[in-house]
Amino acid sequence: MAQTVTPPRGMRDFLPAEKARREHALSVIRGVYAAHGFDEIETPVMEDSSRLHAGLGGDNEKLAFAVMKRGITPDDLAAAAESGDALSLADLGLRYDLTVPLARFYSTHRAALPPVFRAIQIAPVWRAERPQKGRYRQFVQCDIDIIGEAGPLAELELLTATVDALEALGLDGCRIRLNDRRILAGILGSWGVPDDLRERALITIDKLDKIGPDGVAAELATLGVDRPGVADELRELAAADWSIAADEAAAPGWLDRDAFRDLVALRDAVPGAAVDFDPTLVRGMGYYTGTIFEIAHPDFGYSLGGGGRYDHMVGRFLGQEVPACGFSIGFERIVDLLAVRDEGRPRSVVLVHDRDVAPAELLALKHELVASGVRVRFEKRSKNLRGLLERVTADGFDAWAPVTAETTDAASLEFRDLAA
Repeated sequence: MAQTVTPPRGMRDFLPAEKARREHALSVIRGVYAAHGFDEIETPVMEDSSRLHAGLGGDNEKLAFAVMKRGITPDDLAAAAESGDALSLADLGLRYDLTVPLARFYSTHRAALPPVFRAIQIAPVWRAERPQKGRYRQFVQCDIDIIGEAGPLAELELLTATVDALEALGLDGCRIRLNDRRILAGILGSWGVPDDLRERALITIDKLDKIGPDGVAAELATLGVDRPGVADELRELAAADWSIAADEAAAPGWLDRDAFRDLVALRDAVPGAAVDFDPTLVRGMGYYTGTIFEIAHPDFGYSLGGGGRYDHMVGRFLGQEVPACGFSIGFERIVDLLAVRDEGRPRSVVLVHDRDVAPAELLALKHELVASGVRVRFEKRSKNLRGLLERVTADGFDAWAPVTAETTDAASLEFRDLAA
């Protein structure tokens, strides 16, 4: 009986053409972020289990893959099963995001880093999700973060770098949705939500686009938020815009005026971008402390990325408060939407050679083409030339050229477009 040879559920293999498309997109993102003054770092794929379950990752902590300690005995397993404390068996875990590892990294290396540190992290993360379309157990995150800058310059740099990266990928027309956790706190306060239930209430509000105002109101009621008219208030909140505080005397009582003024200043300072105020924007991570933002696009029914300010996380590790703000592009969501553009990338060609062409002559052709920035693959001519060309087209090559014993140099090659 043949063994199963597919990847684990929620994880994927990538064929050469797919890998090429992903790497091209990543190179564009890296290039834009570097141009904006960010430096790339790398952290281990695993962190201490206690760090991953320190209350910083919200519901994602429940999705962390645990790594069992060495030397676990059957008695240890039985004791953990009886107590219900499975985490006692693990001392490490696979990272479920890149923000917690960054906070640990900064705390470890602070003395070697500049006062304001601008970091790039592009790497896989793992979550024990229920696999479905667009939701994987292993996926790539593209993060930029600024640590050490308490003012709005951090948010501005993150937003402009991200908008530029998406435009460089060909995703023009993006919109920025802005909110602030202080405004959300005001809304929950106006509903009488006690402090110990606010994080759970925010997680519920974060489902607004999935279950609608009535669904959110019903779920809030199970938490004890039985205020009449919550569904109608949610509809009004979703329709709110910048005019909500045009007359400060008539502004709603839940609106934190300082936070709103900060958002207006951000809107006015972000060049060339459409910026919307959305008081229902939550960003489900519990570590956000102030400004939160998402990138939306009119052609897609989901955000292309998001982030916000998380001023208390580094202090959990370092023992003193350090301001921090970050942004993550939803790489897996956008990469399949992108048409790899010809601009700014080498042409890729296949040299289809006769069997009597000397290897030294083939290598001389390849050397000449590679030196000019062209990607080159050799393929022996076969009887089924059409099938060969279909295969290399699927692999992402742009053109091909026949090579015979009479071919003298690269200038004599006759290139033919594979897309034709």
